[in-house]
Amino acid sequence: MDERVAVVTGAANGIGRATAELLSERGYRVEAWDVDRERLAELPDVIVGREIDVARLPEVEAAIAELGERHGRLDLLVNNAIWRELKSVQDLTLESWNRTLQIGLTIPAFLSRCAAPLMRDSGGGVIVNVSSIMSRRAGGVSPAYVAAKGGLDSLTYELAVCYAKWRIRVVGIRPGAIETSLSRDYGRDGDSAVDAMRRWSCDQIPLGRWGRPAEVAAAIAMMSSDDASYVTGTTLAVDGGWSTAHFPASMRESLYDA
Repeated sequence: MDERVAVVTGAANGIGRATAELLSERGYRVEAWDVDRERLAELPDVIVGREIDVARLPEVEAAIAELGERHGRLDLLVNNAIWRELKSVQDLTLESWNRTLQIGLTIPAFLSRCAAPLMRDSGGGVIVNVSSIMSRRAGGVSPAYVAAKGGLDSLTYELAVCYAKWRIRVVGIRPGAIETSLSRDYGRDGDSAVDAMRRWSCDQIPLGRWGRPAEVAAAIAMMSSDDASYVTGTTLAVDGGWSTAHFPASMRESLYDA
């Protein structure tokens, strides 16, 4: 059997990096796409780091065409790249809105469209869209991000139906509070604000802690594997139970002795 080929976007840091490394360990030939050249250079040698700006559709389309020429197949695409600013809808600029939607929703749609024929010719494949629990929650501070992730969930369902005939599964992963720079910047006023936000969020999460990028990567690998061969058109929350909890831990403890 030929070596399986995977592309991971936003792969220089955080969840994307952990995913690229885990997939490589599990036998994939991985291409890691990102704009962070220095961090890409730190990836293990077995991973091909490519400096690609996924905000530019022609660059993405050319990269998929080149991958097809080099490998002749594509088995897994992980749409992980994102960009956002923390500003309310009253303060957000149109440029910022458009950039977030471009990277977080438009490019996953068109990158999937580019990748699908190559997957079809490989006998099938898997597309994983990395969403967020913010697709179903709101904080009032990241409207473009929330809109992009909500749209990405809906795109997952649409692509799953569209590409099932080509034996392509499409699934989503919705991380919660994960130990990445993207999550930490919610506390922007210094260490005390970060600590306060962390304490508050851990009180909301039934498992009582933030997750690690490796834990999200493991979920991505699981949903991409043959063990999930009958799973498509759905999203999996990887959030320590946050999205299903009604009471925070402190309230549960005050109400119920047990």
